[in-house]
Amino acid sequence: MAGAGSGFNQIYRRFLRVLRPFDGLGMLALRLFLGPIFVLAGLNKLGGIGDVAAWFGNPDWGLGLPAPMLLAWLAALTEFLGGIALILGLGVRLAAIPLLVTMAVAAVSAHWQYGWHALPEQTLTMPWEWRRDLIGEGLERRDKAVEILKAHGDYRWLTEAGSFTVLKNGIEFAATYFAMLLALLFGGGGRYVSLDYWIARRRGFVPE
Repeated sequence: MAGAGSGFNQIYRRFLRVLRPFDGLGMLALRLFLGPIFVLAGLNKLGGIGDVAAWFGNPDWGLGLPAPMLLAWLAALTEFLGGIALILGLGVRLAAIPLLVTMAVAAVSAHWQYGWHALPEQTLTMPWEWRRDLIGEGLERRDKAVEILKAHGDYRWLTEAGSFTVLKNGIEFAATYFAMLLALLFGGGGRYVSLDYWIARRRGFVPE
């Protein structure tokens, strides 16, 4: 029995040695997934900064946040510059911090009241959904919209690019990005695949 355990340990150690040269790929995948999302989000905000500030500040149809123009610029630049940093793997841990704050603010101010799910899933993908009432209401409105479109439009043409739904707009995406950014904050840009690694290696902070 002890011999079997020892044999498994040796096999597992070899397995870890095989994986070792590739252990930066997970962080690279996270960076290349998140980076373009943030760059495009930042560019969109920068291209319409006045509209973003108006949405941030308006208490009736917006978020009702204080200092909306300042927050709009901070959000736009954080996403744009942070996204570039993630793609390059440069200052990944530092870039992750303001991006984490941005995602937390977005989740609380813009999405929290709509619950977890971004879309009105009929089958819950997460058990902690706290606005299940909106799922039923969203599905009811979607079905009514489909009924109207079928009665008064070319529904086949309208759905060729995808079916209709009602956006629930919960915190799902913001929370997912937050979790991914946490991994980058504590794991860094990745061994061999980030500028951070090569700068640190050149300065003797990591072994060759």
